[in-house]
Amino acid sequence: MSILTSKDTRVVIQGGPAGVNAARRMAEFCHLSRIPFNVSAFVFPPDAGKTVEIPCGSTLVSVPTFSTVEEATKADPGINTSLIYIGPSRAYDGTMEALKDPKIKLVSMITEGLPEKDAKKLRIESERLGKTFNGPSSIGIISAGEARLGVIGGSYDNLVLCKLHRQGSFGVITKSGGLSNEIMWICSQFANGITTAIGIGGDTYPGSDFSTYLEMFENDPQTHAVVMVGEMGGDLEEKAAAWFAAKKRRIQLIAVVSGYCQEELPKGMKFGHAGAKEGLHGEGSARAKAEALQKAGALVPATFGGLGPAIKKTYEALLAGGKLTTVAEDAVPQNLPKTIEEAIADGDVFVEPLVKSSICDDRGDEPYYSGYPASELINKGYQIPHVIGLLWDKRLITPVESEIVKRIVMLSADHGPCVSGALVTIIAACAGIQMAQSVAAGMIMIGPRFGGAVTGAGTWFKYAVENKLSVDDFLSYMKQNVGPVPGIGHRVKSLRNPDKRVKELVIFVKSQKISTPHLDFALAVEEKTTAKKDTLILNVDGTMAAVLVDLGFKVEALNGFFILSRTIGLIGHWIDQNQQGSRLIRLFKYLANYVAPKKREVPPL
Repeated sequence: MSILTSKDTRVVIQGGPAGVNAARRMAEFCHLSRIPFNVSAFVFPPDAGKTVEIPCGSTLVSVPTFSTVEEATKADPGINTSLIYIGPSRAYDGTMEALKDPKIKLVSMITEGLPEKDAKKLRIESERLGKTFNGPSSIGIISAGEARLGVIGGSYDNLVLCKLHRQGSFGVITKSGGLSNEIMWICSQFANGITTAIGIGGDTYPGSDFSTYLEMFENDPQTHAVVMVGEMGGDLEEKAAAWFAAKKRRIQLIAVVSGYCQEELPKGMKFGHAGAKEGLHGEGSARAKAEALQKAGALVPATFGGLGPAIKKTYEALLAGGKLTTVAEDAVPQNLPKTIEEAIADGDVFVEPLVKSSICDDRGDEPYYSGYPASELINKGYQIPHVIGLLWDKRLITPVESEIVKRIVMLSADHGPCVSGALVTIIAACAGIQMAQSVAAGMIMIGPRFGGAVTGAGTWFKYAVENKLSVDDFLSYMKQNVGPVPGIGHRVKSLRNPDKRVKELVIFVKSQKISTPHLDFALAVEEKTTAKKDTLILNVDGTMAAVLVDLGFKVEALNGFFILSRTIGLIGHWIDQNQQGSRLIRLFKYLANYVAPKKREVPPL
């Protein structure tokens, strides 16, 4: 058995990230104890309507988030316990909400720094309603093999060491959260472990006291002894001593009280816990408390170091008296599942990769572009075109190639607001669409008639050069098998109105004295086509394609240069429209040619 919590405990956690972390730790305990995960809901208004995924063993459990406790208990009527992870300024309202919910029987508050007046009012309300209010400043409650509320018990390794996957025979009550973990470990080493451990918190006015929980342990047949750890300040230990001395008790009581050092320090000094302070006239001293407990019949070691032997002595006496038997360790604790990364690192599993990357490795402190650390490329003066070469062609391009790539990107970054991609981006921007979506809309326009000629031109100019076709043979082949030559022709530019971008790029590339068989072929095609019609010039797409193929870039990468460079312009158009505060665009009726039938009468159905 256990007190306060059991396998039937269903929890709502009130609070945000700290509560989610607690739920993860509680899930670890559930995995260790082989019991279902017991957190049914979160109450955190900013995330209401969302779910939180909590790892539990090798599965993920989705836990819903609500705005109020009432919504949570309505969704899951089995909820009977609330954990409070709300800040001190709002904890009173949240705790009162939980106490007043008829389905909630136990509230444990982890919150520290709750005002004393709030703690008093919450205790009074919990007593009026006949409910248990544990805390504030509690590390939580844990019943071995049954339930865990909060992070009490520590890490998974410590849960295993403390044998918390199965019931023992010792109850634990402490004011100190850290000491609760240590006492559980001592009980597992010197005896057969714990039934339930409770951290009541170290505030001056806790919601529950030692005597209340001692009475519960007295009525729990599984618990045969209780280890109680008190401290200076207040009178809870004296009340516990009075309870224990009131009549013959079934349970054995082992008690230690910290704070003997206060005898060497100034009176009234306050320690870490809000309630850990001795009165100015010596009230609540650690020694007086220890003497009261010893006089009541509790086993009180002279020092904290004597606690282990005292627990061992009590355990052996219980065994000798036939009140309990040794625990058979048949429930072997299971390990916490490894993550895939941990299992791979340990060599325990082989995972077939889902994707393969040969251009970038991001597993270290920074990305490596084809093996080169990004920071070293920057520090040694490499530029964006070099990164393009590494990621698109897996090589460090030469300074000349870098300059050509830079010029291609600069010359093709934008072509005004009237081309299809820019126009669509502008329309989206005027409609209030965000940057990413607006630019993506413009990028969708890139295809065979807008930018797509780069790939087509590169494909067919390369085909002609590799097959050593003459210009006439090439044009004849294209006419019979493909159609118009990609990269040749322009709606506006002509021999009389040349495209200065093409002229600039061709002049620079030719000045570098590099081999340009594809550009030469493209220019020769232009001579033939413009003889027929002066608008059949080599356009910027065709020039880019020929030059990039000459530089060694693969055909499938060519359109990437247009996409990369034109994105710069599309982003600029979006920013421009937003800065101008442009309004929604609606097409003027005179720009539409209405050729639908004239108005006519609708016939009877």
